[in-house]
Amino acid sequence: MGLSIYDESNQRYDVGNHITRVELNQAMVTERREKYSFPFGDAEMVQIAFSGIFIVYGDMLVKKSRLRIKSFDEPELVELHFSLTGGGIMENYLTRKRVTIKANQHNIIYTPDFDGVAEFATDQQCKFFEVHFQRDKFIDLTSESSLLLKKFADDIMNNHAVELSAENLPISLAMHSCIRDIMNCHFTGSLKLLFLQSKCLELLALQAQAFELAAKKPVKACLKSAYDKDRIYYAKEYLIEHANQPPSLSELAKIAGINEFKLKQGFKETFQNTVFGYLSDYKLMKAKELLEEGSLDIKHISDDLGYSSVQHFNSAFSKKFGISPGKAR
Repeated sequence: MGLSIYDESNQRYDVGNHITRVELNQAMVTERREKYSFPFGDAEMVQIAFSGIFIVYGDMLVKKSRLRIKSFDEPELVELHFSLTGGGIMENYLTRKRVTIKANQHNIIYTPDFDGVAEFATDQQCKFFEVHFQRDKFIDLTSESSLLLKKFADDIMNNHAVELSAENLPISLAMHSCIRDIMNCHFTGSLKLLFLQSKCLELLALQAQAFELAAKKPVKACLKSAYDKDRIYYAKEYLIEHANQPPSLSELAKIAGINEFKLKQGFKETFQNTVFGYLSDYKLMKAKELLEEGSLDIKHISDDLGYSSVQHFNSAFSKKFGISPGKAR
């Protein structure tokens, strides 16, 4: 993903590499890791290409709140976009579209060219993760799928800049787990190719499922204002930060500044899970990650995540993943 960024004096800086069609089509994995330091900010990026798929992820910290950005002549790619932390606004002069990016949200996007501006807060780190499919590959993958994806593919074939949905959705725990698996891939050679291919397809399936479910929801929503939505996200972050000693529902509602009913309904509406169902899934996903790292023993992990006993932890883990923590290590 090659971007040209211009400062206030119209000085051009190139961020990322322009991926070539040769690299994108070869049946082997190429990977680049690069750091950038410019007058307008710092960035670190990883770019991985193989078999019609291009992965790019990293983080950036900007020193200028408004940047002029251009991207042209890239291979035609469909982007699975995940904003992990931070956010901002992207405005494409070519399509006259203005898109708001918020932390922990995702969408599927097709933008053949970009010429516009980006606005970011200068006091926050932005982390992102993207999977790009070659346009023809994406259309082949979705040709026999849902009406939602078929309509999206039709717009792509007509070369229309388009998002799968006008509204971004929250990144699920399953998506976060899949993203971590890709970032922490330790395979090499052909096994790495197979692993990354399967994980990219899994992410696509998880996104498609999330947007299908969102499209089937009744129009009436519990969360009617931006403030209410922000409070739900705040409640989620607070819950995760205090996962080992979580507050009660009533305490969490007071902390978030909304009533208990709206907290419960809003959480279910936003994350397709109850408050404590979400917390349980988060703790078990975190436990799985720690077990795979292998640096902590099972009792330590159980205690750190607030389980009342190792037996309780073993039971919950086995029920979630179908294997014991010992075998998962």
